[in-house]
Amino acid sequence: MEAAIKKIPYGMTDFESIIRDGYYYVDKTQYIEKVENISRFFFFVRPRRFGKSLFLNMLGLYYDINKKDKFEESFGELYIGKHPTPNRNKYLVLTLNFSSVASDMETLKQTFNTYCKLVMSAFAKDYSDLLGKNIAEELEKYDTAAEILGFLCLSAKSKGLKIYLILDEYDNFANNILVDYGNERYHSITHGNGFFRGFLKVVKDYSNSVIERIFLTGVSPVTMDDLTSGFNIADNYSSNSIFNNMIGFNEYEVRDLIDYYKERRDLPHSTDELIEIMKPWYDNYCFSTEALDEPSMYNSDMVLYFMNRYLLNMRIPNTMLDANIRTDYNKLRHLIRVDKTFGENASVVQEIVEKGATSGIIADSFPAENIIKTEYFKSLLYYYGMLTINGTRGPMNILSIPNQTVREQLYGYMIDIYKDSSGLNLEVEKLNILMYEMAYEGDWNPYFEYIVERLNKQSSIREFIEGEAHVKAFILAYLGLNSYYIARPEYESNKGYADIFLHPRLMQLPDMAYSYCIEVKYAKRDASDAEIKKLLSDAKTQLKQYATSEWIRHDKGTTELKCIALVFQGWKLVKVEEA
Repeated sequence: MEAAIKKIPYGMTDFESIIRDGYYYVDKTQYIEKVENISRFFFFVRPRRFGKSLFLNMLGLYYDINKKDKFEESFGELYIGKHPTPNRNKYLVLTLNFSSVASDMETLKQTFNTYCKLVMSAFAKDYSDLLGKNIAEELEKYDTAAEILGFLCLSAKSKGLKIYLILDEYDNFANNILVDYGNERYHSITHGNGFFRGFLKVVKDYSNSVIERIFLTGVSPVTMDDLTSGFNIADNYSSNSIFNNMIGFNEYEVRDLIDYYKERRDLPHSTDELIEIMKPWYDNYCFSTEALDEPSMYNSDMVLYFMNRYLLNMRIPNTMLDANIRTDYNKLRHLIRVDKTFGENASVVQEIVEKGATSGIIADSFPAENIIKTEYFKSLLYYYGMLTINGTRGPMNILSIPNQTVREQLYGYMIDIYKDSSGLNLEVEKLNILMYEMAYEGDWNPYFEYIVERLNKQSSIREFIEGEAHVKAFILAYLGLNSYYIARPEYESNKGYADIFLHPRLMQLPDMAYSYCIEVKYAKRDASDAEIKKLLSDAKTQLKQYATSEWIRHDKGTTELKCIALVFQGWKLVKVEEA
């Protein structure tokens, strides 16, 4: 009897059910022995929705002393099942996921203690055969997470047992407090007698006797830096090349996944075609300068999102972005000081949008008060997955936008900045409707007329889009947020495009009629009419050259190409003409 086709485990973090219930699993178990051999106290940072929780769940099952009888069923066909380590099924496993702690400052301490007590009570019951039948009842005498953890550690120590502590999303509620309430309230939980610092001090106190191994994950090293005076035992391996591929999928793994379904179902696209579709949206993450020559990493959540919808309908999803992947804007917005000078960090985002990259040194750790400083803000963008390592120049890292998923987030981010800083409100939904006329009717005038009309009425925007770089970032941000085109800046393609090529999404919308090449020229406010005329002429000449390139002919597909020249004079859009 032919085996059932494995299902896509999109959104799943329960390793045992993935294996038991016939879901596809990308084998990451070879990293168990690597982690085990390198450090007892392992700290690892990756962006949200990258597969961290599933990896930790797998670790928990592997090391759980109560799951010995599940080992062959769960791991028998995987790498670690064929190469088990001496520590398999050796520990009492305590897993805490701090994303479950609501970040209301007024009730935070109580919520934290309540959550930890619930989890640790379940832990006591699960291991009551080893810790003692009355362990759960005795635990009820204690109220705080620190007290309960201390009691459990003493109980385990008296029985000669060891604990593997897994802390998932260790920084989640602390980061939310930082965003919503500021540094002072954040410091109240992470410094001095703060309850979070106190809890981790208990972890440290028992790390030499009972808590034999710790695995911590989060999205940034900020909280860990602030807690180091009370918890300085974990080693950060986030940028170590050995672990670059531990979380997420590399292209070989994505190809294997597609090939598995290609062999079992009559898919309408080849593996190469599906890779070509996914790659610009989900690929190109690198977390170590020493891994630049290795295959880059895909966001695994996004790959599974795509394949789940693709296999359901046998066509490319209309929406390439999973709504769950979007970075929580508020966690970064509070770092953008929008003021009359536009703010240094807002300018960093604008530079990244316009050029596609920036340079900087990624800080392994930094305290919360430093994240508003530009050099640390770049590091935070990297840790949040908004930038990736693309190369090095001397001691500096070249940090670039990894893919279209992130680029669209940054476009939306820039639009929010323009709204906040100047009050300019170019309605994205209205622009999307006007873009429909561009895509299907070739009528591009109303789109740019709307932008001109709104700019002319909103004088406060002018200081924020003075200069060629600012102008291009402004145009990119608004052209980039639409349902019809991928707005490809020149730096992204390296194919001799104009400043912006509106690449038609023909996979989703095969009946689209028009594509666009856009050249942006900039003149100072005191430029003469002759200078404006010359810039317009130059733009049209360049556009005609671009239109004949092989790349443009290929990427425009079945659409008719229109070439549009935009000339700004200062903040004002003075010429919009077709070449």
